[in-house]
Amino acid sequence: MSDADLRRRRVLAVVTNYGVEQDELVVPVEHLREDGATVDVAAVDDAPIETLVGDKDPGRTVQPTTTVSAVDPDAYDLLLIPGGTLNADNLRLQDEVVQLAKTFASSGRPVAAICHGPWLLVEAGLVEGKRLTSYPSLTTDVRNAGGTWVDEEVVTDDTHGFRLVTSRTPDDLEAFLREVDAALTA
Repeated sequence: MSDADLRRRRVLAVVTNYGVEQDELVVPVEHLREDGATVDVAAVDDAPIETLVGDKDPGRTVQPTTTVSAVDPDAYDLLLIPGGTLNADNLRLQDEVVQLAKTFASSGRPVAAICHGPWLLVEAGLVEGKRLTSYPSLTTDVRNAGGTWVDEEVVTDDTHGFRLVTSRTPDDLEAFLREVDAALTA
């Protein structure tokens, strides 16, 4: 999909142990690793991650490489927030995960969120003044949090001190990954 050289880049994907949309986790992780990046998948605990397809059908089981509580956020270049309704809804209730998002944004490092992933950004207070996209059901949440929601396959916003890359659904993964690569090589 790309020829980006990401050998010295480190990416942190944050998920809960149940409900992450399979392709929004697995496809970016495999893509980034193929391009040379080190990718850690941090789950709420060290149990296997049970992904879903379309929020309802069982997907692949993924072993986390670390836990959210064990992560040193300073060791990473980009925060990846996959979607899945259950995953995203539960992530935004995890204080440590909300703090991770705030830490990345306040340090000027990029954050990439797809589908329902921007719910975490709403909870962290990071969408105010930002232009972004998401799964359409988040439109009102994004607008109520001061963001500008648009219906586009990928949106990159560099305002307010950090780069935010967002996409709507797994159908947008090619464009999403192109912009994630660009954020990592900028």
